[in-house]
Formats: sequence, C-alpha cells, structure tokens
Amino acid sequence: MKKLAIIAALFVLITSIGIAQENETDNREKFQIGLKAGFNYSNVYDAQGEKFDADPKFGLAAGMFMAIPIGKYFGIQPELLISQKGFKANGIILGGTYDFTRTTTYLDIPLQLAFKPSEFFTLVAGPQYSYLLNQRDVFANATTSIAQEQEFQNDNIRKNIFGVVGGFDINLRHITLGARLGWDVLNNNGDGTSVTPRYKNVWYQATLGYKLYK
Repeated sequence: MKKLAIIAALFVLITSIGIAQENETDNREKFQIGLKAGFNYSNVYDAQGEKFDADPKFGLAAGMFMAIPIGKYFGIQPELLISQKGFKANGIILGGTYDFTRTTTYLDIPLQLAFKPSEFFTLVAGPQYSYLLNQRDVFANATTSIAQEQEFQNDNIRKNIFGVVGGFDINLRHITLGARLGWDVLNNNGDGTSVTPRYKNVWYQATLGYKLYK
C-alpha cells in the first residue's frame, strides 16, 4: 500500500511540474540537442525457437540526441549512443558449476519519429542501426576464471545489425527522462544479404538527459 501511495505521489508531482511548464512556454517547434546517460537491462533469445535459458544483465548507455521539429506535434529524434548489452548464464560441466557472462558493446544509432501531444510528453519509435564494437566473454568456475575480449575492425560489415526501438520521454525543462524497449531484427551478412540472426538482443533502457539548447 505504501508503494502505491509513493508511486501515485510521484506521478502527481511530475504531472504538476509538466502542467506548470506548459503554462510557461512551449518548445515543441524548436530544434534541441542534448546529452543522455543511463543503463540497459538486456538479454538474448533464440530466434529459431529452440530452448535457450539466459539471465538478463545490466549495462551502460550514454550518448547524445537531437530533436528536429516537423511542426508542433511531430518531429524526428536521432540519437548516437554507446550501448552495452549481453546476458548471463550458468550450468554444470564435469560435475562442477560455472558462470558465463557476455557483454557486447554497440554503437547504436536510432532514428525515431516523435509524436509530441504536449510539451511535457513525447512518444518515439523507429528503426535502429547498431555496430558491434567489442565483445567480452567471462567464464568462471570454482577454480578458474577466463576472460576473452574481441575488437572488431570497422570494415567488418558483418557486425552491422538492424533493429527497432520505441518508448517515451518525459520533459522537465532542461531535463529529459527516457524509457525505451528495443530488439534486433536483421543482421547484414557482409555479402549483401540480410537474415534473422539466431540469437537476438532485446533490452529495456532508462536514461536521464540534459538539453543543451532550448
């Protein structure tokens, strides 16, 4: 009961701030640029439908964003983010337990269409291009811990992945609270063909942004 009361109080507070802000000024038709940082809560699943058990993990997400208006209610919001994804797993091998953690670092470029019903609230959705920069695997058991890290060259286009993202922003003056849901869709094989990758990333993202110009 106390948790519900706290959530309700926060909702009323944020809504009141948003209404007060709208009474002062409306910046939906202005170009804006800003910085954002937060975290991903990510996992992977088997696109071929076979049994695959993995646990989600947290990773960092940080970068910049732009709000390009197309009239008052619509706009385009491109972003440029360094984004960590991956998963955790555990099991038994040779009678002993082990833990496995994979952390993948991507350059994410979402190109989102923005719908702005109010100055306080923005809905966003669109395609995302991701480039795999780094992959780190850690395998550990009771006696051994092995870490393997891979760096990929920029000309290796087989690491290009396409996905979709969607979510919303809550705008409080210069501060923006963002929430996103994203998942991989297509993988470029390097020979011009695109197929569904067997293991897809799926992630929730929460960020705090600051608008530099407004």
